[in-house]
Amino acid sequence: MPKRIGTQSVEAKGEKQEKEIEIEYIIDKDIEHKDKQNETKTLKNKLKKKETEIKKLKKEMKKIKEDYLRAIADKENARKRLEREKNEFYQYALIDLLKELLVVLDNFERAIKSKDQRDTKSFQEGIELIYKQCLRLLIKQGVTPIESKGKKFDPHLHQAFITEESDEVEDAEVIEELQQGYTLHNRLLRPALVKVVVPKKGN
Repeated sequence: MPKRIGTQSVEAKGEKQEKEIEIEYIIDKDIEHKDKQNETKTLKNKLKKKETEIKKLKKEMKKIKEDYLRAIADKENARKRLEREKNEFYQYALIDLLKELLVVLDNFERAIKSKDQRDTKSFQEGIELIYKQCLRLLIKQGVTPIESKGKKFDPHLHQAFITEESDEVEDAEVIEELQQGYTLHNRLLRPALVKVVVPKKGN
């Protein structure tokens, strides 16, 4: 009888251990399942977040592209506008000067028409008046006559048309102005055509 009791006790103990193992297995499986669920949920959240970021980036890229294309269009429009304004400036920059030149032209026309009623003196005075009017107009635009006669010859301002030698000079000197020279805002517009006297060779 004692042997039987011992056998039953061992069997009962074995069954208990099997049940505990089965319970532990079920618990482990349940934990593993929950872990997988949590992991899946985490991955889904990350994926959703990435999709949101991608949408945001696409929206930003679209805005950048639109801004870039708008900037190119604005730049092209500005270039065309500047080109148009530049052309208009070149076309009409001299309009005020031309208006004043027309007044001078009118005076010449009147002088020509009145040739039968003029005497030599009054005609000359009229021409001198027109000349002074032209000169004032040029000076107003920044044109300045070059003073040449009696000055030291300057190749930057003078063009020697006639040259003579002399014992009375040590340096080349302008003795006669054949054609007036002019500067425009301190830049040479036209050199003066002059007669120059230079030291005689051998002196």
